[in-house]
Amino acid sequence: MYDKLNFTIKENPVILGIESSCDETAAAVIRGRKLLSSVIISSAEEQAKYGGVVPEIASRAHTDAVDEAVIRAVKEAGVSFKELDAVAVTYGAGLLGALLVGLSFAKSLAYSLNIPLIGVNHIRGHLAAAYLCDGELKPPYVTLLASGGHTAILHTKTYTRFEVLGSTCDDAAGEAFDKVARILGLPYPGGPNVQRLAENGNANIQLPQALVKNSDRMQFSYSGLKTAVMNYCHNAGQRGEKINPADVAASFQVSALEPLVRKTVECAKKLGADTVTAGGGVAANGYLRARLFEECKKANLKLILPEKKYCTDNAAMIAAEGLIQYREGNFASLDLNACAQIPLNNI
Repeated sequence: MYDKLNFTIKENPVILGIESSCDETAAAVIRGRKLLSSVIISSAEEQAKYGGVVPEIASRAHTDAVDEAVIRAVKEAGVSFKELDAVAVTYGAGLLGALLVGLSFAKSLAYSLNIPLIGVNHIRGHLAAAYLCDGELKPPYVTLLASGGHTAILHTKTYTRFEVLGSTCDDAAGEAFDKVARILGLPYPGGPNVQRLAENGNANIQLPQALVKNSDRMQFSYSGLKTAVMNYCHNAGQRGEKINPADVAASFQVSALEPLVRKTVECAKKLGADTVTAGGGVAANGYLRARLFEECKKANLKLILPEKKYCTDNAAMIAAEGLIQYREGNFASLDLNACAQIPLNNI
């Protein structure tokens, strides 16, 4: 009988992580904080034909790939399935059908091996990615979360407790990158393509900063910035003027990311923190990484940035958060359900 209350906690468990919240089918294995393997099978190329992620196509791709991803991850880790101590899996937030594929597989595997099932919040996974690149990292510290669905600055007080210091009141940074990419006629995924275009441009176009002024609390806003880019391109077209897409991309990137850098460093200094981390797909942006490095160095702050491949969706971060929950004894029952949306204040 599967009993989530009857498992022994090990010091350095071998944990399999599974991620299937969007268009990446991923599996990874860790032993303690040491990453043993990480496998990602993406359907992004197929999704690009439609200009974005199609949920039904993503779900079918996960169904085809999840078994292969897990088998490869276990094999590349040099362990056997019998050596696994727990299975950590994303249960939300994300595309419901896609989540159910990974969650169902994880439940079956945990049950068959009689090991703990750990449900992981995708956003907590992004935050936990920093632990993979610094084995000595311990809270408290300040974290910049910048992903396709969330943009926020958090005070990481303990391994499991976070305080939201500021967040977006409309679009997330990743959403804004995708929308601007469409305005500029760039293919999916938008973020990396905007960055590549911006590298050949100059930030010489006046655009609004993605920061709400005169607010009682720190808030970011990307809706107005996105609209400003759209209006700039539309108005130029109406006048018969040619725009320089690279300059538009560079100007947008500065307006979108500079407030995040500035406010993250300000929060760290105000709280007396000595360390800053970042997570989420936008944290793979080269401009953001370079500016965080520059400003943290000026402020004498230690900056911990996960490798780019661990900022975008991956299972290594899910396993890393799984380790935190494992040590807390937070095991899920086999009736755990997928959740398409999880509010930021519930992380």
